[in-house]
Amino acid sequence: MSNTPVIAAVDGSEHSLRALDWARTEALRHGSGLLVAHVLPDHAQLYAGRRASLHDASQPAEFADPVRDWIRSLFGGGEDSGLPEWVTYEALEGSVPEALRVIGAQARMLVMGSRGRGGFASLLLGSSSRAVASTAACPVVVVPHAERSAGADAEAEESAGRVVLGLHAAETPDDVLTFAFTEAAVRGTTVQVVSAYAIPPSPTLVIDSPFAVIPPEGLADEGDGVPAEREMLRSQTERLAPFRERFPDVPVEQAAVPGDPAGRLVTASRAAALVVVGRHHPRRTAMSMMIGSVAHAVLHHAHGPVAVVPTLKDDA
Repeated sequence: MSNTPVIAAVDGSEHSLRALDWARTEALRHGSGLLVAHVLPDHAQLYAGRRASLHDASQPAEFADPVRDWIRSLFGGGEDSGLPEWVTYEALEGSVPEALRVIGAQARMLVMGSRGRGGFASLLLGSSSRAVASTAACPVVVVPHAERSAGADAEAEESAGRVVLGLHAAETPDDVLTFAFTEAAVRGTTVQVVSAYAIPPSPTLVIDSPFAVIPPEGLADEGDGVPAEREMLRSQTERLAPFRERFPDVPVEQAAVPGDPAGRLVTASRAAALVVVGRHHPRRTAMSMMIGSVAHAVLHHAHGPVAVVPTLKDDA
């Protein structure tokens, strides 16, 4: 087993149960441990604090943490904790984003649901998921709730679907590509690389959706689209060359598309095991901890799991 665990953030909700199941499979693929992390709700933290101040050890810790029993019922086994030896459990205190940010500092990845127990049904992405994906030092995988994933293609089984990588050839950090190729390797599947190129606006073309992709016939000058596509594919090929060498058994499909990259990635998520995007621009700026617009849009609308990968090492 690897010493770098996969962490699943749970709160007892159906959303976190889906995330836990995804994280369990991921840990087995990588041969790593699984750490199940539960940030105690405010009332439980208050109770624990009062009990500690009174030095009252008469009540077991589980009294304030019923999710522990829920985890045991899912896994079973184990003589003491009720869990397999490769699964550990930890109850956390503090705010959800901060507690998960701290525990995820040394994780292979942190997996969580798109909405928590207290999320409004109308929200596509909960505030905690967004905050953790924006600040965690490790890759964060957000697993969508059932209503969103129900629109995915039936043949896109998690073990068979390709890994889709959103790539800006000049800006996406190497860590993002390494993560995508590694995930494809452990699944025995293909990396589909999607890059978008800008096109001149057409005065006669009306776009109602922020995720619409302009068709070739909508180009102001259709002949300009081919050189742009060729240049984008050339840049992709150059950028991907060292990763093809590192991962010779991973097939690669390249796609250069006009218009908005987020819309293409959302569409691709219907038949993908995982969509991988970078979190922010690799240069050191005051906004370096902010999630990028493409990652933000894909997290909100994707039909399957999305991995948001930060720059994992300091290259400065």
